[in-house]
Amino acid sequence: MIHRIEIATKKQDARAGTFKKRLHADGFTGVQEVWLTDVYTVEKELDDGALHRIADTLTNPVLQYSKINEPIAPKQFDYALEIGFLPGVTDNVAHTAKEIVEDLLKATFKENEKVSTSQVYYFTGAGLTKEQVEQFGLIKANTLIQRLNIKDFATFQKDGGMDRVMPKVKLEAVETMEVDLQLSDEKLIKLGKEGVEGSEGRRGPLALDLPSLHVIQDYYKKEGRKPTDVELESLAQTWSEHCKHTIFANPLDAIEDGLYKGLIKRATNEIRKQKGEKDFCVSVFTDNAGGIIFDDNWVVSDKAETHNSPSALDPFGGSITGIVGVNRDALGFGMGSKPVANRYGFCFSDPRKPSDLYRAKDQKNPTLHPRKIMDGVIAGVNAGGNQSGIPTPQGFMMFEDRYRGKPLVFVGTIGMIPKTLHGKPAWEKGAKPGDNVVMVGGRVGQDGIHGATFSSEAMDSGSPATAVQIGDPITQKKMSDAIVKEAREMDLYNSITDNGAGGLSCSVAEMAKECGGCEVELHKVPLKYPNLEPWKIWISESQERMTLAVPDEKLDAFMALMKKRGVEATVIGKFTDSGRCVVRYHDTMVMDMEMNFLHNGLPKKILESTYQKPVHAEPDFECPEDLTDVMTQMLSRPNITSHAFISRQYDHEVQAGSVIKPLQGKGEVNGEAAVVRPLLTSDKGVVISQGLHPTYSDIDTYHMAAASIDTAIRNAVSVGGDVDIMALMDNFCWCSSEDPQRLGELKAAVQACYDAATIYGTPFISGKDSMFNDFKGYDAENNPIKVSVPPTLLISSLSVIPDIRKSLSLDVKIPGDLVYVLGTTKNELGASEYFAMRNTIGNSVPKVDVKNALELYRQFFQAVQNELFASAITVNLGGLGIAFAKMAIAGKLGMEVDLRGVKQEGIERDDGLLFSESQSRFVVTIDPKNQEAFEKHFGDFSSLVGKITDSPTFAIAGMSGNTIVKTDVNALHEAYHSTFLNY
Repeated sequence: MIHRIEIATKKQDARAGTFKKRLHADGFTGVQEVWLTDVYTVEKELDDGALHRIADTLTNPVLQYSKINEPIAPKQFDYALEIGFLPGVTDNVAHTAKEIVEDLLKATFKENEKVSTSQVYYFTGAGLTKEQVEQFGLIKANTLIQRLNIKDFATFQKDGGMDRVMPKVKLEAVETMEVDLQLSDEKLIKLGKEGVEGSEGRRGPLALDLPSLHVIQDYYKKEGRKPTDVELESLAQTWSEHCKHTIFANPLDAIEDGLYKGLIKRATNEIRKQKGEKDFCVSVFTDNAGGIIFDDNWVVSDKAETHNSPSALDPFGGSITGIVGVNRDALGFGMGSKPVANRYGFCFSDPRKPSDLYRAKDQKNPTLHPRKIMDGVIAGVNAGGNQSGIPTPQGFMMFEDRYRGKPLVFVGTIGMIPKTLHGKPAWEKGAKPGDNVVMVGGRVGQDGIHGATFSSEAMDSGSPATAVQIGDPITQKKMSDAIVKEAREMDLYNSITDNGAGGLSCSVAEMAKECGGCEVELHKVPLKYPNLEPWKIWISESQERMTLAVPDEKLDAFMALMKKRGVEATVIGKFTDSGRCVVRYHDTMVMDMEMNFLHNGLPKKILESTYQKPVHAEPDFECPEDLTDVMTQMLSRPNITSHAFISRQYDHEVQAGSVIKPLQGKGEVNGEAAVVRPLLTSDKGVVISQGLHPTYSDIDTYHMAAASIDTAIRNAVSVGGDVDIMALMDNFCWCSSEDPQRLGELKAAVQACYDAATIYGTPFISGKDSMFNDFKGYDAENNPIKVSVPPTLLISSLSVIPDIRKSLSLDVKIPGDLVYVLGTTKNELGASEYFAMRNTIGNSVPKVDVKNALELYRQFFQAVQNELFASAITVNLGGLGIAFAKMAIAGKLGMEVDLRGVKQEGIERDDGLLFSESQSRFVVTIDPKNQEAFEKHFGDFSSLVGKITDSPTFAIAGMSGNTIVKTDVNALHEAYHSTFLNY
């Protein structure tokens, strides 16, 4: 029997009030009242006593009340809107509620019994229509994963409330099929693009090109049979751009080893060799994450991922899956590192502008509104991080109109692992022949089907809904703790990796490379619902799962531990040394393939590039005599303004290791770097930061990449990071990567990575690429349109520092402190925030003098150790003007600056000097008593430009000595916090 338990707050629910504000902001000002009820639908034979016990347990008696099989609704309303998940979509709250019921009643749910959740909104408003309420539903819900049900007041009364239904997946059993590859090239191309043809049409993209399909044809000719659908799908996952990184791996022009081996990995190898005994890397490019030495006993790991395509379809699901997925990358590093900090980065289009893109003609299948994408992505990372008990101390947002077709969602996790475990390096692992293949964590469903191949294609009308999955951080947290805190210490397994892209097809096959083969019994894999097809079981990317290699003699102890901790664990096969990947479903052999072909059979392609650098018109506008209004406008620009509304949502204090926090000073200014104390017994710390400058790609991708590296390093240095103990990660998000021009842009950017990293001595330890961030569809007038992201490179930095107590914050501290600029300002406003505000680009892109910057960064670190600074900020977007303003806002103190003191080259205008984005610069404040030591230490790098005052006045004198900015720090504070104030 199906029961509804409805729960409401005794006073107005704040969530309903927030939604009402959102509706008013979107123009629905006629909405007068909004009420909200939470609903738990339970399908199980339960008596009244059990139902009341469940309701009491789910209800907070101080704030809430509940009713069973009876609606909680206002006495009068116009419309009711219920929002719940579609069948098969992960419902995390329902999963937890189900566990609560089982614990409470000491009873288990049978296969046909379950729990689901939903929410009912009640609306009143003058002239409110059903069509408007449908719009409310589209604002609040995502119909890709959620269901809507609307009733007017009369219907609600007649029906006795909303419908009592349980969403269920019903699948018909389908056998494994053979796939005929003896097709024309035209039909093979269609197969690669649209997928295997099943009983209900094409399954979705294999992302296999014609040369790859020809190689597969030849292989099965030699095998003397047709491939099964499981084998073809498995090859598609393993050979996907997402997994094989073919654009970085294949030869490009004269770079025979490809961009990865020929430049990125080569840079790391050369740096490590040059450092010799001072090499701090322990594991690079070989595991789920990279690792460097923290101290004599610990290693710190780092990994950053992207989850762009899924986040475009379901922002919440895409981003929560991204963050819990990269948490598993930490868990899968070596024998398992404990996640100690998360980081994020979001590239969106302006949420204040409407969406104007459609996946089909006649304004059908519209893309999500930028605000909806932003809200969903932020909420997903919030849920994944906060519910996992992992702090999120650092992140950024970047806004550009070209992200409206597909957002970029970066997520990263830092982990800690002992240097040695059971007498061997903890970063070493390996499955052995005879080990059991054990899957632990969540169950397998249809969610995440074709996630890897989907991410290897441009988005269009055929983008599959099944490519989106939703992570369950609570289930994953239990699994993570059981593995890292207990199973690892008990030495119960030989190897571990996560089930990410490609699911079991990639995790098991990757681990099988360690020993030479595997045999899997697919029917033993635990499922969310019956009759899931074998190929779906094999490639599903359902979340919160790890695969482990457990030897026979330790299997009972491992399984007992998992059961004790409430973590589902299932033996699904054996690792072998047969040289083959063998998969059975009951008595049917669904896959029998040579390991060498599976992993190394992908044909090489010779890539060719061209690079025609654009030339833009030079800006032609007068410099305003008074730049005060310009300053406040710049502070309110989305790329510069506060994103405190995110920082306040994301828990950065859990685990108690936060040192330099996301919001700094009384004025709460977002910092560009964070300092974390991962071991509370040590004063050593970890600095994390990042750099990216996508708009610089509009001029020159080489200098874009160099600036991104310099910014990531400089940001870390600004809080106390040591450039000589600093590692980098690269995340390339490119577009149209089959286009020779785009490949030329990529080649230039990667060359810059090699050039800059080798001089700085900062090795790359991990990386990721996402090469087809394009949207193909239609505009409102049915014109075909392609929207490509600007070539974007995120560089993440990781540094180990000896003493967290010497870390620097950006807020000015004491009136009378002196203000200095470190570094030289040049006439470099090309693609800057200032030029963007003027709707122009220019050509004078910032260029990095790496050798000069390295000397400055080393001097800066030494000055930190000598405690010469009071505060410091990196000069980033918006140049010196924004750096001065942010320091004053953070400290809520006045500042007097004279630009005549700034060391500069070739600048003739005040706005150029104030807003140039030249790299390798800092603004710092010092105690006047340290002036002599400071100027001696920095020499020509330093320029005295002003002082801190105890008045609220913020004033800047221009190059001629006249005042060009004069305002109140409170006015700057208001401008800085205004843009996203009500978000």
